[in-house]
Amino acid sequence: MTTPVLQATGLVKRYGKVTALAGADLELMPGEILAVIGDNGAGKSSLIKALSGAVVPDEGTIFVDGSEVSFSTPLDARRAGIETVHQSLAVSPSLDIAANLFLGRERRRPGVLGSVFRMLDRAGMREEARRQLDALGIMTIQNPGQAVETLSGGQRQAVAVARAAAFGSRVVIMDEPTAALGVRESRAVLDLILQVRDRGLPVILISHNMPHVFEVADRIHIQRLGRRKAVVDPKSVTMSDAVAIMTGAMEPPEAA
Repeated sequence: MTTPVLQATGLVKRYGKVTALAGADLELMPGEILAVIGDNGAGKSSLIKALSGAVVPDEGTIFVDGSEVSFSTPLDARRAGIETVHQSLAVSPSLDIAANLFLGRERRRPGVLGSVFRMLDRAGMREEARRQLDALGIMTIQNPGQAVETLSGGQRQAVAVARAAAFGSRVVIMDEPTAALGVRESRAVLDLILQVRDRGLPVILISHNMPHVFEVADRIHIQRLGRRKAVVDPKSVTMSDAVAIMTGAMEPPEAA
């Protein structure tokens, strides 16, 4: 059997008397887009935070490529090749596109200028940023030296996606990437998600937008009451059935 790229088993996370995760499981297979859906309070955010190192689960195990890992901070997850695009984007509007792509990973100029005077290789970072944007087919951004505050919401999301695709070597997690976007910009971001998958990076997509989920997902993980209720094939279940399973109005099919 194929080893999951990212796997979680029995994750438990409590906040005082509130149990956000009650033995949650997840498997992300190579080369797929796995959508995670669930009602408010289902534990989606806590699950993603545990996988991205933002929170430490009280119980349970996380595996990357079959090897057990432990994330204490998001930096630990990044070192394991897991990049996350948060709903808040986490871009710095006053910096240019290239600086945002390399935020926290800035390159220094070669030789004495970099090692002694600690000068940044701005030209090299802009050239690499241009390559990453071109590789994802982001044609609406022409100048990597442009300030992010001058970009539209969809273009800012594209910068965040490009950053994740550039540095994620194992997994890209996208949390509600189209939540604040219009129809045209949402379409562009969905195309970017497919481009990331086609480049060989599996994607976890958290979304409330069911048409978007059914359009791009290879499998759908349904989260309910802090644990996985079912994993369904979007080609074999209807949108209304997925919502019914998510809300508890319907039991998942046996094949799931």
